[in-house]
Amino acid sequence: MPFSRFVALGDSFTEGIGDPHPGSPNGVRGWADVLAARLAADNADFRYANLAVRGRVMADIMTDQVPAAALMEPDLVSIYAGMNDLMALSLDVDAMMATYAEGLKSLQQTGAVILAFTAPDLGPKPLFRGLRGRAAIYNELLRTITDDLGIGLIDFWRFDEFRDSRLWDHDRVHLSTLGHEVMAARVFDTLSTADGRTVPSARYLATPTRPATVTENLRWAASFAAPWAVRRLRRITPGAGVAPKSSTLTKVL
Repeated sequence: MPFSRFVALGDSFTEGIGDPHPGSPNGVRGWADVLAARLAADNADFRYANLAVRGRVMADIMTDQVPAAALMEPDLVSIYAGMNDLMALSLDVDAMMATYAEGLKSLQQTGAVILAFTAPDLGPKPLFRGLRGRAAIYNELLRTITDDLGIGLIDFWRFDEFRDSRLWDHDRVHLSTLGHEVMAARVFDTLSTADGRTVPSARYLATPTRPATVTENLRWAASFAAPWAVRRLRRITPGAGVAPKSSTLTKVL
């Protein structure tokens, strides 16, 4: 079905971190921007807003972004929320998901098509192996919520192509430019408006990347993992002072 008013909500995943683009707001593009461009290609009336900001947790998204999105009277909303919460030292997953369910119900009242995302499989990433169980619980609860509400689900956890390291940025946490393009294709396909183009990652699956070497892992630990852990312990929010890329529905150029 055609869409004319798309609003994207979430954190760094939807803001587009990992896909640098000097001409874009905040200097990044990302899967939501790529998807918006594809949806706008044959629709002169298409408008798009991206309220996602890096570092935002569930409470931020439910309090700030969900009400703002509802006021825009969208016909398509994507929401990716909870990943930064999952990385916290302590978390009541059940309470967080109850909050998420209420936010999804609020968005559903707009009449828009809603797309939520599961968390990716964190197992292969050394820094986050300990969080895999928590993410799996989050995903099962979200699958139940979306099934009960009749909301669309992008099941990131089950996208095997994202085991390819080329789909991830050098920090191993955010998607790379290719990863964002693949995700946009996945979402586009979910919306049942696929135009016959194949998911770009398919050709890469036949030539898997080699595992990272010990030296590469040590370099990554020093340049990203250790600083990341320090910021977490000090409760430094990466999105402090960062504004949404597009806080109003605008035409996609």
